[in-house]
Amino acid sequence: MTTRREFLVGSLGLAAAASGGFSTAAAAAPSYPIVDTHTHFYDPTRPQGVPWPGKDDKSLYRQVLPEHFAKFARPLGVTGTVIVEASPWVEDNQWLLDLAAKDPFVLGLVGNLPVGTPEFAGLVKRFAANPVFRGIRVNSSPLKAGLATKEYMDDIKRLADADLELDINGGPELLPLVDQVAKKLPGMRIIINHLANVRIDGPILNQEWLDGMKAAALHPKVFLKVSALVESAARDNRKVPQDSEYYAPILESVWKIFGEDRLIYGSNWPVSDRAGDYPLVLKIVTDFFQSKGATATAKFFARNAKAAYQYPDRAKS
Repeated sequence: MTTRREFLVGSLGLAAAASGGFSTAAAAAPSYPIVDTHTHFYDPTRPQGVPWPGKDDKSLYRQVLPEHFAKFARPLGVTGTVIVEASPWVEDNQWLLDLAAKDPFVLGLVGNLPVGTPEFAGLVKRFAANPVFRGIRVNSSPLKAGLATKEYMDDIKRLADADLELDINGGPELLPLVDQVAKKLPGMRIIINHLANVRIDGPILNQEWLDGMKAAALHPKVFLKVSALVESAARDNRKVPQDSEYYAPILESVWKIFGEDRLIYGSNWPVSDRAGDYPLVLKIVTDFFQSKGATATAKFFARNAKAAYQYPDRAKS
């Protein structure tokens, strides 16, 4: 159990890290574990290069590997990560699993496989043999089209039958799709990415988004990943708000809808760096969940991630 004193010490250390004289070596990490369930890793220096990001992306087109993330994230209390594959190249799933085999800091992989194709069944069988492979991510547009086809839905069912999860990414339009998939496959764990990428605008909340979240949350195995906060607040070239209170209305709304057992932490690093640094991302959610108590914080930062992804116990302390 986390004591109140330990909880506050960790929070104060993180607050110091996100403000003035930040030093990862000196910052006090929280006593509870933090699992970041949304990071991307890739290496443009490979002979085959990468399909994403593009060479013209000056912010992201660089070598980004687990050791680069762990170097600054571990001192902040991050004990492990779940990778979300952005590459459409099938063998890049294996490339990431090979990275994970060398680094127990990587807890799980959300892969990228061609749903609705003849090769899907064999690929799921192949990759699911590795316990680090936890499921796949799909985008809302192909999911919407695929819901009407037997081939696509048969493949989604194969995931569920293998006890793998489904990450879904897109805008607020993905929420009715989550509702439909959950009705068809009530036993499947589904994870909504990035708060459904709704624009974060202080106290102004999108009613259609709220209604969609409420419908999705009726299904007990649907989780919500609180990620891409700073990116969604920095749209239209706005300067990202630094005050955690700016994000409180949207966080309070999903807290009321999903409760303390189905919200999970993700950063979207390194993409998040475009809008704000990692200590800021972590501080925003820490400030909010601190107000909900130590138990809710421990669930948000690690326990709920374990329930959603069911990754193996492999991270070193």
